[in-house]
Amino acid sequence: MKVKTRFAPSPTGNLHIGSIRTAFYSWLFARHYNGKFVLRIEDTDLSRSESISTDFIINGLKWLGLNWDEGPYFQTQRLNRYKEVIRVMLEKEDAYICICSFQELEKTRMKQIKKGYKPRYPGTCRNLKIKHVLNKNYVVRFKNPLFGKVIFQDEIRGEIVFNNEELDDLIIQRSNGMPTYNFCVVIDDLDMKITHVIRGEDHINNTPRQINILKSLEGDIPIYAHLSMILDEEGNKISKRKNSVNIMDYNKNGFLPEALLNYIVRLGWSYGDQEIFNISEMKKLFNLKSITKSSSIVNTKKLLWINKYYINNLPLNYVSNLFDNYMKQQNIDTQNGPNLESLVKLLRSRYHTLKEMAESCRYFYEEFDLLKKKETEKYFTIKNCCVLEESYRRIKKLFIWNNYNISMIINDISASIKVKTKEVNMILRISITGNIYSPSISTVIYLIGREKTLSRIQKAILYIKNL
Repeated sequence: MKVKTRFAPSPTGNLHIGSIRTAFYSWLFARHYNGKFVLRIEDTDLSRSESISTDFIINGLKWLGLNWDEGPYFQTQRLNRYKEVIRVMLEKEDAYICICSFQELEKTRMKQIKKGYKPRYPGTCRNLKIKHVLNKNYVVRFKNPLFGKVIFQDEIRGEIVFNNEELDDLIIQRSNGMPTYNFCVVIDDLDMKITHVIRGEDHINNTPRQINILKSLEGDIPIYAHLSMILDEEGNKISKRKNSVNIMDYNKNGFLPEALLNYIVRLGWSYGDQEIFNISEMKKLFNLKSITKSSSIVNTKKLLWINKYYINNLPLNYVSNLFDNYMKQQNIDTQNGPNLESLVKLLRSRYHTLKEMAESCRYFYEEFDLLKKKETEKYFTIKNCCVLEESYRRIKKLFIWNNYNISMIINDISASIKVKTKEVNMILRISITGNIYSPSISTVIYLIGREKTLSRIQKAILYIKNL
C-alpha cells in the first residue's frame, strides 16, 4: 500500500499551532513511508471562508518547509463532482430529499431534549421518496443504516465503536445547493486515494458517518488516527477564531522554522527522553503508535529554550541569512553597518529570538537620540566629559583598528584620568549605543567602526555641554 495522507483545513480563521501539528504529523508520516502528502482547502462554507485565511495556510506551510506533493485542491472547484455523486446516491436511494422546515426540526429537537433524549433527525422524510421539489427549500440527507455498529481501529486510541441507531441522517447538501463538509471530505478522500487520515479528536464523531458514506459508495476505508487537543497555557482549548496565535506570528516574533517544528513534534509524540530532533531524525523515527492520548499544553518558555538552541547550533551562515531577512522585515538596512555573521556570532548566545537580537542591535545600523533619562543623567556630566574627549582623541589616532587595541585604549584612559574602567565603559556604551546594556564595548566599537564611533562620541560631548 502506497501511503497517502492529507492536510485539509477550512480557511475560516488562523492557522494555529494545533493545525500545524496535524499537518506536520501527516507530512512526517507520509515522508517516513516515502508516501505522498496532499494539501486540500475545504472551503465549502462560503459564509465563513476567507481568502486571507487561505493565504495564511499556504504561506505558513511554505515557511515551515512542509511541501506538498499534490494540491492545493479547493472543494469549491469540485462541486460538479460532489453533485454528481449526490445524484447517483439519490437514484440508489442511499440519500433522500428532506423538506422539513427549520421550525419543525427545532420543535422536534426541543421535545427530545425535554424528554432527555439526544437530539437527532426523526426520519420524517426518509421513506417519502420525494423526487422533485418546486418553490420549496430542501436539503439532501444520507440514509444512514438504522441497525448495526460502526467499528474502526484508531491508530492512537484503539478500537472505537458507534451504534448506528445513535447516528442521525446526515445532511449532505444544504438548502442553498452547497454540499456539506462531512460529505465532501469523504468524496475527496475516496477520489484522492487517501490511506491515512490524521486529524484532531474533535472529528471522532464525524468518522462513523463518513465511514458509512464510504461503505455506501463501496470505497476503501482509510486508517484513522485522532490527535488529542492542544491547550493554551491557561488550559483552554485553542480555537482558530478566538484564542489562537497565527503561525506566521511566530515568524514575526523571530522564531526559526526548525525550532518551531521541533517544539511542535513533541506536543504529543516522543522518542525516549530526546528533546532535540532534526528533520531527518523526525522522518526516520516518527510513528503513530508513540503519540499520546493526553492533551498537550503550550509552554512558551520551552519553545524559547528550543529556539535559542537552534540559533546557537545551526550553521552561522544559515542563521545569518535568516537574521538578514528578519532585519529587512523590520526595515533595518544591514548594508549600513557591520558584517552580519560577525554580529550574529557576537549576539546569538545572549538572546532567544531573532526579534530580541534585532531590537538589541539597531544602534549598529541606525542613529538614535540621546534622550534625557536616568542613565544619561547619572553618567553624562561635565566631570565625565573629559572621558569622552580623551576617548575621541585616542580613537581618532588609533593606527591598527582591532578589538585588542580599542580595549587597551579604554584601560589607558581609565588609568590616566583615574576613572574606573567600569565607568569609562558605561559612559562610552551610552554614548555609542544609547543603552546601558550591550556586549563588550570594545567589541561594539570595533564592529561599528571608527567613523560612526567618533561621530557618536562627538554628539555625546555636545549633548553634555548643552545640558
